[in-house]
Amino acid sequence: MRRLASLLALSSIIALAACASDDADRTPSDMPGEVAKSELARNLTPDVSNEDAQALVAGNTAFAVDAYRELQAGNEGENLFISPHSISNALAMVYAGARGNTESQMADALHFTLPQDQLHPAFNWLDLQLASRGEGASGSDGGDFRLNVINATFGQVGYEFLGDFLDRLAVNYGAGLALLDFESDPEGSRQTINTWVADATEDNILDLLPQGMISPDTRLVLTNAVYFNAAWKTKFDPDLTAPGTFRTTAGDVTTDMMTGEVQGVMSASGDGYQALTLPYEGDELDMVFIVPDEGEFTNIDTSISPTWLDGVLSSLAPSNIGGVTMPKFDFRFKTSLIETFQSLGLTDAFNGSADFSGIDGTRNLIITGIVHEAFVKVTEDGTEAGGATAVVVGRDSIPEWVTIDRPFLFLVCDIETGAVLFIGRVLNPS
Repeated sequence: MRRLASLLALSSIIALAACASDDADRTPSDMPGEVAKSELARNLTPDVSNEDAQALVAGNTAFAVDAYRELQAGNEGENLFISPHSISNALAMVYAGARGNTESQMADALHFTLPQDQLHPAFNWLDLQLASRGEGASGSDGGDFRLNVINATFGQVGYEFLGDFLDRLAVNYGAGLALLDFESDPEGSRQTINTWVADATEDNILDLLPQGMISPDTRLVLTNAVYFNAAWKTKFDPDLTAPGTFRTTAGDVTTDMMTGEVQGVMSASGDGYQALTLPYEGDELDMVFIVPDEGEFTNIDTSISPTWLDGVLSSLAPSNIGGVTMPKFDFRFKTSLIETFQSLGLTDAFNGSADFSGIDGTRNLIITGIVHEAFVKVTEDGTEAGGATAVVVGRDSIPEWVTIDRPFLFLVCDIETGAVLFIGRVLNPS
């Protein structure tokens, strides 16, 4: 169980960036407005077996690969960066209220192999473990090392949420329920949630929820925000950074390349690739690069699997690499994840078949949106990265169904001017 990894595809490099962890000190008092919360405090010493911990990490890694491959197929030729840990955390909170076939489909799609009573404490354990990283280390900006995963939930004021659901969120995710009025002020509620996400990511993700995603039918929004800022163990000298050639699959490009001596590099080589690590200050996290051989990128990028990835990470060993030349890069990626999850077999959650009765005791709720955004910036000093996920849960509004089964008139009109371009009637369509 070497690490939980975020996935990055950058032209002819696949980089595995260290995942961010939980800010256990974040409290409901940091959330806006009135808060509905369980009387129970977060469990800061969860009793989780080694087997459960390994099962959680293995399942999350399998989901990371699945999500990467699904998004890869729909974004050909583009850089790709996600925080699967953020996605898994946000969906795990929704999963706490899933029942029946919806619960089974979510477990399959997310690779949740543990029963609910074991899964959520395992998430809590993992985030608390990661929260301890980086003590005394520096960030890439010269400040302190930051590795935060923060959970928050936002619910409709006056709506009845089950106490068991609120207890599970409080004990395992440290999340209180900030009360907003989605019914009368959906746009204001959207801005409130986006402001929380911006604050949690140090103003790097400013508009996670797009206009229209929050509606008067919204009842619950579950969010997870990740922020990571760490300095390299051995920084690159900016004076040595210079334009250089980067060989993309579409041809050579010129970009800023960093060059410098490095320490503590692990490396491995396999069929069609070379892998190496760059450690961050404190030697508790590193970034892993998997560099396919010339002409092998597409083959490796499209065939990545959890077993293959585990083999690469397990084969890393101390090396005699003393210097590295690599590109600086800075980009972000934003996507809706509904189609991704539908492709992974989660279908009931988005329609009238959904069963989230563990949230409110009814079968009236469905997932109306899942949005994820992530950014990464790699410089001579280190890495700044973050990701945020929001799951929007709303009422299943049954649309009115109109049947036109008798003679009718019809017109073709210009909307702006009201001009009637065509008019007619249908007495017998056959």
